[in-house]
Amino acid sequence: MTDMKPWWQSKTLWGAIVAIASSVLGLAGLELGAADAETLTGLLTSLGAAIGGIIAIVGRLKAKSRIG
Repeated sequence: MTDMKPWWQSKTLWGAIVAIASSVLGLAGLELGAADAETLTGLLTSLGAAIGGIIAIVGRLKAKSRIG
């Protein structure tokens, strides 16, 4: 695997976070179904990518030097 991507674009990472959250919710008496977990993973992946894009734009606007 040679391709690199930011951590917030990783479906594996978000899937793991959803799995952990699902376990915690299960301990609290709330059930998160497989379809709900898959939907939540996709939503968090998209949200992470959007936040990463916003951070990149803000960083570029605040940068002190030009892009060459």
